[in-house]
Amino acid sequence: MAGVLLHDVAKRFGETRVIEGLDLEIRDHEFMVLVGPSGCGKSTVLRMIAGLEEVSGGTISIGGRVVNEVPPKDRDIAMVFQSYALYPHMSVRENLEFGLRLRKTPRAELERLVAEAAQILGIEKLLERKPKELSGGQRQRVALGRAIVRKPSVFLFDEPLSNLDAKLRVQMRAEIKKLQARLQTTSIYVTHDQVEAMTMGHRIAVLSEGKLQQVGAPLEVYEHPANLFVAAFIGTPPMNFVSGTIAEAGRKLTARGFDVPVPGRLRSATAARAGGKVVAGIRPENVVADGRTPRGEAARLGVTVEIAEPLGDEVIVHGRVGDDVVVFKQDPHRLPAVGDRLEVQLELDALHLFDAETQRRMG
Repeated sequence: MAGVLLHDVAKRFGETRVIEGLDLEIRDHEFMVLVGPSGCGKSTVLRMIAGLEEVSGGTISIGGRVVNEVPPKDRDIAMVFQSYALYPHMSVRENLEFGLRLRKTPRAELERLVAEAAQILGIEKLLERKPKELSGGQRQRVALGRAIVRKPSVFLFDEPLSNLDAKLRVQMRAEIKKLQARLQTTSIYVTHDQVEAMTMGHRIAVLSEGKLQQVGAPLEVYEHPANLFVAAFIGTPPMNFVSGTIAEAGRKLTARGFDVPVPGRLRSATAARAGGKVVAGIRPENVVADGRTPRGEAARLGVTVEIAEPLGDEVIVHGRVGDDVVVFKQDPHRLPAVGDRLEVQLELDALHLFDAETQRRMG
Protein backbone atom coordinates (compact mmCIF):
# COMPACT_ATOMS: atom_id res chain seq x y z
CA MET A 1 0.00 0.00 0.00
CA ALA A 2 1.30 3.48 -0.90
CA GLY A 3 -1.54 5.80 -0.03
CA VAL A 4 -0.66 9.27 1.29
CA LEU A 5 -2.49 10.77 4.26
CA LEU A 6 -2.23 14.38 5.43
CA HIS A 7 -3.78 15.04 8.83
CA ASP A 8 -4.18 18.59 10.16
CA VAL A 9 -1.06 19.62 8.26
CA ALA A 10 0.20 23.19 8.68
CA LYS A 11 3.08 25.18 7.25
CA ARG A 12 4.17 28.55 8.58
CA PHE A 13 7.06 30.82 7.66
CA GLY A 14 7.46 32.92 10.81
CA GLU A 15 4.07 34.53 11.39
CA THR A 16 2.92 33.84 7.83
CA ARG A 17 0.51 30.92 7.54
CA VAL A 18 0.83 29.19 4.18
CA ILE A 19 -1.08 25.96 4.95
CA GLU A 20 -3.46 25.52 7.85
CA GLY A 21 -5.36 22.44 9.03
CA LEU A 22 -5.10 20.46 5.80
CA ASP A 23 -6.75 17.02 5.83
CA LEU A 24 -6.41 15.03 2.61
CA GLU A 25 -6.24 11.34 1.74
CA ILE A 26 -4.65 10.18 -1.53
CA ARG A 27 -5.59 6.56 -2.13
CA ASP A 28 -3.27 3.80 -3.25
CA HIS A 29 -2.84 3.84 -7.08
CA GLU A 30 -4.77 7.13 -7.32
CA PHE A 31 -3.91 10.09 -9.55
CA MET A 32 -4.69 13.10 -7.35
CA VAL A 33 -4.39 16.64 -8.73
CA LEU A 34 -3.85 19.62 -6.44
CA VAL A 35 -5.17 22.68 -8.26
CA GLY A 36 -5.47 26.33 -7.38
CA PRO A 37 -4.18 29.80 -8.28
CA SER A 38 -0.57 30.85 -7.82
CA GLY A 39 0.26 31.31 -4.14
CA CYS A 40 -2.46 29.00 -2.81
CA GLY A 41 0.10 26.61 -1.24
CA LYS A 42 -0.22 23.60 -3.54
CA SER A 43 3.52 23.33 -4.32
CA THR A 44 4.30 23.76 -0.62
CA VAL A 45 2.06 20.77 0.13
CA LEU A 46 3.94 18.71 -2.46
CA ARG A 47 7.31 19.75 -1.06
CA MET A 48 6.21 18.77 2.47
CA ILE A 49 5.18 15.33 1.19
CA ALA A 50 8.59 15.04 -0.48
CA GLY A 51 10.39 16.15 2.67
CA LEU A 52 11.82 19.28 1.05
CA GLU A 53 9.89 21.49 3.48
CA GLU A 54 9.45 20.83 7.18
CA VAL A 55 5.93 20.39 8.51
CA SER A 56 4.92 23.04 11.07
CA GLY A 57 2.04 20.96 12.40
CA GLY A 58 0.10 17.76 11.81
CA THR A 59 1.33 14.51 10.25
CA ILE A 60 2.08 13.14 6.80
CA SER A 61 1.94 9.38 6.25
CA ILE A 62 3.08 7.39 3.21
CA GLY A 63 2.03 3.76 3.05
CA GLY A 64 0.81 3.93 6.65
CA ARG A 65 4.16 5.24 7.97
CA VAL A 66 4.44 8.74 9.45
CA VAL A 67 7.28 10.43 7.55
CA ASN A 68 7.52 13.85 9.25
CA GLU A 69 11.06 13.09 10.42
CA VAL A 70 12.06 10.78 7.54
CA PRO A 71 14.68 12.23 5.11
CA PRO A 72 13.52 12.70 1.49
CA LYS A 73 15.79 9.91 0.21
CA ASP A 74 14.09 7.40 2.51
CA ARG A 75 10.46 8.28 1.67
CA ASP A 76 10.33 6.11 -1.48
CA ILE A 77 9.08 8.98 -3.65
CA ALA A 78 10.21 10.40 -6.98
CA MET A 79 9.61 14.01 -7.97
CA VAL A 80 9.34 15.65 -11.39
CA PHE A 81 9.89 19.39 -11.23
CA GLN A 82 8.74 22.34 -13.31
CA SER A 83 12.30 22.71 -14.57
CA TYR A 84 13.73 19.62 -16.23
CA ALA A 85 16.74 19.65 -13.87
CA LEU A 86 18.86 17.51 -16.21
CA TYR A 87 22.65 17.41 -15.94
CA PRO A 88 23.77 19.20 -19.12
CA HIS A 89 27.16 17.48 -19.36
CA MET A 90 25.61 13.99 -19.18
CA SER A 91 23.90 12.02 -21.94
CA VAL A 92 20.27 10.97 -21.61
CA ARG A 93 21.44 7.51 -20.60
CA GLU A 94 23.72 8.93 -17.91
CA ASN A 95 20.93 11.18 -16.60
CA LEU A 96 18.66 8.16 -16.28
CA GLU A 97 21.37 6.11 -14.61
CA PHE A 98 22.53 8.76 -12.15
CA GLY A 99 20.14 8.09 -9.27
CA LEU A 100 20.52 4.34 -9.68
CA ARG A 101 24.30 4.60 -9.51
CA LEU A 102 24.05 6.61 -6.29
CA ARG A 103 22.04 3.71 -4.85
CA LYS A 104 24.71 1.29 -6.03
CA THR A 105 22.22 -0.62 -8.20
CA PRO A 106 23.87 -3.65 -9.84
CA ARG A 107 24.88 -2.95 -13.45
CA ALA A 108 22.56 -5.54 -15.00
CA GLU A 109 19.56 -4.25 -13.05
CA LEU A 110 20.50 -0.64 -13.86
CA GLU A 111 20.60 -1.37 -17.59
CA ARG A 112 17.29 -3.23 -17.43
CA LEU A 113 15.53 -0.36 -15.61
CA VAL A 114 16.91 2.27 -18.00
CA ALA A 115 15.96 0.23 -21.06
CA GLU A 116 12.45 -0.33 -19.68
CA ALA A 117 11.92 3.37 -18.93
CA ALA A 118 13.27 4.40 -22.34
CA GLN A 119 10.92 1.96 -24.05
CA ILE A 120 7.88 3.17 -22.06
CA LEU A 121 8.62 6.80 -22.95
CA GLY A 122 9.76 6.22 -26.52
CA ILE A 123 13.22 7.73 -26.04
CA GLU A 124 15.38 4.71 -26.96
CA LYS A 125 16.94 6.61 -29.88
CA LEU A 126 17.83 9.59 -27.69
CA LEU A 127 19.95 7.81 -25.08
CA GLU A 128 23.32 9.04 -26.38
CA ARG A 129 22.26 12.68 -26.85
CA LYS A 130 22.95 15.55 -24.45
CA PRO A 131 20.02 17.62 -23.07
CA LYS A 132 20.91 20.61 -25.30
CA GLU A 133 20.21 18.39 -28.33
CA LEU A 134 16.64 17.66 -27.18
CA SER A 135 13.35 19.50 -27.63
CA GLY A 136 11.33 20.60 -24.60
CA GLY A 137 9.04 17.60 -24.87
CA GLN A 138 11.97 15.21 -25.12
CA ARG A 139 13.62 16.76 -22.07
CA GLN A 140 10.41 16.34 -20.11
CA ARG A 141 10.30 12.68 -21.10
CA VAL A 142 13.84 12.24 -19.79
CA ALA A 143 12.83 13.90 -16.52
CA LEU A 144 9.91 11.47 -16.29
CA GLY A 145 12.22 8.58 -17.09
CA ARG A 146 14.56 9.53 -14.27
CA ALA A 147 11.59 9.20 -11.90
CA ILE A 148 10.31 5.96 -13.44
CA VAL A 149 13.61 4.05 -13.13
CA ARG A 150 13.48 4.43 -9.35
CA LYS A 151 10.23 2.39 -9.13
CA PRO A 152 8.95 4.63 -6.30
CA SER A 153 5.81 4.14 -4.25
CA VAL A 154 4.66 7.68 -5.03
CA PHE A 155 5.21 10.05 -7.97
CA LEU A 156 5.12 13.79 -7.24
CA PHE A 157 4.67 16.18 -10.18
CA ASP A 158 5.23 19.92 -9.61
CA GLU A 159 3.72 21.70 -12.64
CA PRO A 160 5.87 19.61 -15.02
CA LEU A 161 4.28 20.94 -18.23
CA SER A 162 4.35 24.68 -17.59
CA ASN A 163 7.43 25.25 -19.77
CA LEU A 164 5.90 23.59 -22.84
CA ASP A 165 3.86 25.21 -25.60
CA ALA A 166 0.08 24.68 -25.68
CA LYS A 167 0.04 21.85 -28.26
CA LEU A 168 2.83 19.92 -26.56
CA ARG A 169 1.14 20.33 -23.17
CA VAL A 170 -1.96 18.58 -24.49
CA GLN A 171 0.19 15.73 -25.86
CA MET A 172 2.28 15.36 -22.70
CA ARG A 173 -0.63 15.40 -20.27
CA ALA A 174 -2.18 12.52 -22.26
CA GLU A 175 1.13 10.65 -22.07
CA ILE A 176 1.47 11.20 -18.30
CA LYS A 177 -2.09 9.99 -17.78
CA LYS A 178 -1.42 6.84 -19.82
CA LEU A 179 1.87 6.33 -17.98
CA GLN A 180 0.18 6.46 -14.58
CA ALA A 181 -2.53 4.05 -15.73
CA ARG A 182 0.16 1.64 -16.95
CA LEU A 183 2.39 1.84 -13.87
CA GLN A 184 -0.45 2.14 -11.31
CA THR A 185 1.80 4.25 -9.08
CA THR A 186 0.15 6.59 -6.60
CA SER A 187 0.61 10.06 -8.12
CA ILE A 188 0.13 13.61 -6.85
CA TYR A 189 0.15 16.29 -9.53
CA VAL A 190 0.26 20.05 -8.88
CA THR A 191 -1.05 22.56 -11.43
CA HIS A 192 -2.69 25.98 -11.64
CA ASP A 193 -4.35 24.91 -14.91
CA GLN A 194 -7.87 23.69 -14.19
CA VAL A 195 -8.08 22.06 -17.65
CA GLU A 196 -5.11 19.85 -16.70
CA ALA A 197 -6.81 19.06 -13.40
CA MET A 198 -10.12 18.11 -15.01
CA THR A 199 -8.59 15.94 -17.74
CA MET A 200 -5.92 14.13 -15.72
CA GLY A 201 -7.05 13.47 -12.17
CA HIS A 202 -9.08 10.60 -10.73
CA ARG A 203 -9.92 13.21 -8.11
CA ILE A 204 -9.00 16.86 -7.76
CA ALA A 205 -8.36 18.89 -4.62
CA VAL A 206 -9.02 22.62 -4.99
CA LEU A 207 -6.97 24.91 -2.75
CA SER A 208 -7.22 28.62 -2.04
CA GLU A 209 -5.11 30.63 0.40
CA GLY A 210 -3.72 27.48 1.99
CA LYS A 211 -7.07 25.86 2.66
CA LEU A 212 -8.77 22.92 1.00
CA GLN A 213 -11.97 24.14 -0.66
CA GLN A 214 -13.26 20.88 -2.14
CA VAL A 215 -12.08 17.43 -3.12
CA GLY A 216 -13.86 15.04 -5.47
CA ALA A 217 -14.06 13.55 -8.94
CA PRO A 218 -13.65 16.20 -11.66
CA LEU A 219 -17.27 16.02 -12.83
CA GLU A 220 -18.54 16.11 -9.24
CA VAL A 221 -16.58 19.28 -8.51
CA TYR A 222 -17.68 20.82 -11.81
CA GLU A 223 -21.37 20.09 -11.37
CA HIS A 224 -21.61 20.59 -7.60
CA PRO A 225 -19.06 23.26 -6.56
CA ALA A 226 -18.96 23.64 -2.77
CA ASN A 227 -18.59 27.41 -2.80
CA LEU A 228 -18.19 30.49 -4.98
CA PHE A 229 -14.42 30.12 -5.28
CA VAL A 230 -14.63 26.59 -6.69
CA ALA A 231 -17.51 27.55 -8.99
CA ALA A 232 -15.51 30.46 -10.41
CA PHE A 233 -12.18 28.64 -10.65
CA ILE A 234 -13.30 25.39 -12.30
CA GLY A 235 -14.65 25.71 -15.83
CA THR A 236 -13.71 27.44 -19.10
CA PRO A 237 -15.26 29.89 -19.78
CA PRO A 238 -15.96 30.39 -16.07
CA MET A 239 -19.41 30.25 -14.51
CA ASN A 240 -21.62 33.32 -14.83
CA PHE A 241 -22.59 35.05 -11.57
CA VAL A 242 -25.42 37.45 -10.78
CA SER A 243 -25.91 38.99 -7.33
CA GLY A 244 -29.58 39.21 -6.39
CA THR A 245 -32.31 38.92 -3.80
CA ILE A 246 -34.67 36.08 -2.98
CA ALA A 247 -38.28 37.24 -3.39
CA GLU A 248 -41.84 35.90 -3.34
CA ALA A 249 -41.31 33.55 -0.40
CA GLY A 250 -38.29 31.92 -2.00
CA ARG A 251 -39.83 31.38 -5.43
CA LYS A 252 -38.03 34.12 -7.41
CA LEU A 253 -34.56 35.60 -7.80
CA THR A 254 -34.45 39.27 -8.70
CA ALA A 255 -31.65 41.65 -9.73
CA ARG A 256 -31.37 44.63 -12.06
CA GLY A 257 -32.30 43.28 -15.48
CA PHE A 258 -32.54 39.74 -14.09
CA ASP A 259 -35.80 38.21 -12.85
CA VAL A 260 -36.05 34.40 -12.90
CA PRO A 261 -37.95 31.75 -10.94
CA VAL A 262 -36.06 29.64 -8.43
CA PRO A 263 -36.11 26.01 -9.64
CA GLY A 264 -38.16 23.59 -7.56
CA ARG A 265 -35.13 21.64 -6.31
CA LEU A 266 -33.80 24.79 -4.57
CA ARG A 267 -37.01 26.16 -3.07
CA SER A 268 -36.63 24.31 0.21
CA ALA A 269 -33.29 26.12 0.62
CA THR A 270 -34.65 29.55 -0.37
CA ALA A 271 -38.05 29.45 1.35
CA ALA A 272 -36.66 30.64 4.68
CA ARG A 273 -34.45 33.28 3.03
CA ALA A 274 -36.99 35.65 1.52
CA GLY A 275 -35.31 39.03 1.12
CA GLY A 276 -31.88 37.45 1.57
CA LYS A 277 -28.90 38.22 -0.65
CA VAL A 278 -27.62 35.40 -2.85
CA VAL A 279 -25.35 34.88 -5.83
CA ALA A 280 -26.81 32.90 -8.73
CA GLY A 281 -24.43 30.96 -10.94
CA ILE A 282 -24.96 29.32 -14.31
CA ARG A 283 -22.40 27.88 -16.70
CA PRO A 284 -22.11 29.18 -20.29
CA GLU A 285 -23.26 25.87 -21.76
CA ASN A 286 -26.54 26.20 -19.84
CA VAL A 287 -27.30 29.59 -21.42
CA VAL A 288 -29.05 28.56 -24.65
CA ALA A 289 -28.92 30.81 -27.72
CA ASP A 290 -29.58 30.44 -31.49
CA GLY A 291 -33.20 29.43 -30.92
CA ARG A 292 -32.11 26.01 -29.67
CA THR A 293 -34.41 24.12 -27.33
CA PRO A 294 -33.32 24.21 -23.68
CA ARG A 295 -33.40 21.14 -21.45
CA GLY A 296 -36.13 21.25 -18.84
CA GLU A 297 -37.56 24.40 -17.28
CA ALA A 298 -36.05 27.61 -18.69
CA ALA A 299 -36.23 31.38 -18.18
CA ARG A 300 -35.89 33.90 -21.00
CA LEU A 301 -33.38 36.70 -20.72
CA GLY A 302 -32.55 39.65 -22.98
CA VAL A 303 -28.86 40.51 -23.39
CA THR A 304 -26.91 43.20 -25.24
CA VAL A 305 -23.78 41.93 -26.99
CA GLU A 306 -20.56 43.52 -25.70
CA ILE A 307 -17.94 41.10 -27.07
CA ALA A 308 -18.05 38.22 -29.56
CA GLU A 309 -15.03 35.89 -29.69
CA PRO A 310 -15.01 33.50 -32.69
CA LEU A 311 -13.05 30.33 -31.92
CA GLY A 312 -13.72 28.39 -35.12
CA ASP A 313 -16.11 25.73 -33.82
CA GLU A 314 -18.07 28.21 -31.68
CA VAL A 315 -18.44 31.86 -30.71
CA ILE A 316 -18.07 32.99 -27.11
CA VAL A 317 -20.50 35.87 -26.57
CA HIS A 318 -20.40 38.32 -23.64
CA GLY A 319 -23.82 39.86 -23.14
CA ARG A 320 -24.75 42.68 -20.76
CA VAL A 321 -27.70 42.09 -18.41
CA GLY A 322 -28.26 45.07 -16.13
CA ASP A 323 -25.17 45.33 -13.92
CA ASP A 324 -23.85 41.92 -14.93
CA VAL A 325 -22.32 40.16 -17.93
CA VAL A 326 -23.52 36.72 -19.04
CA VAL A 327 -21.18 34.62 -21.20
CA PHE A 328 -22.56 31.94 -23.50
CA LYS A 329 -21.68 29.94 -26.61
CA GLN A 330 -23.22 30.36 -30.05
CA ASP A 331 -23.07 28.88 -33.54
CA PRO A 332 -19.92 30.21 -35.31
CA HIS A 333 -21.93 30.91 -38.47
CA ARG A 334 -24.20 33.33 -36.60
CA LEU A 335 -21.64 35.85 -35.37
CA PRO A 336 -23.46 38.67 -33.57
CA ALA A 337 -22.33 42.29 -33.77
CA VAL A 338 -21.47 44.43 -30.77
CA GLY A 339 -24.66 46.16 -29.62
CA ASP A 340 -27.01 43.48 -30.94
CA ARG A 341 -29.93 42.61 -28.71
CA LEU A 342 -30.34 38.84 -28.26
CA GLU A 343 -32.68 36.62 -26.32
CA VAL A 344 -31.23 33.64 -24.50
CA GLN A 345 -32.75 30.99 -22.22
CA LEU A 346 -31.34 29.86 -18.88
CA GLU A 347 -31.67 26.15 -18.11
CA LEU A 348 -32.97 26.45 -14.56
CA ASP A 349 -32.18 22.85 -13.62
CA ALA A 350 -28.50 23.87 -13.94
CA LEU A 351 -28.83 27.04 -11.81
CA HIS A 352 -26.59 27.24 -8.72
CA LEU A 353 -27.27 29.45 -5.70
CA PHE A 354 -24.67 30.59 -3.18
CA ASP A 355 -25.15 32.44 0.08
CA ALA A 356 -23.81 35.98 -0.48
CA GLU A 357 -22.32 36.16 3.01
CA THR A 358 -20.80 32.71 3.56
CA GLN A 359 -20.26 32.02 -0.17
CA ARG A 360 -21.31 28.42 0.46
CA ARG A 361 -23.51 26.49 -1.95
CA MET A 362 -27.25 26.40 -1.18
CA GLY A 363 -29.25 23.24 -1.73
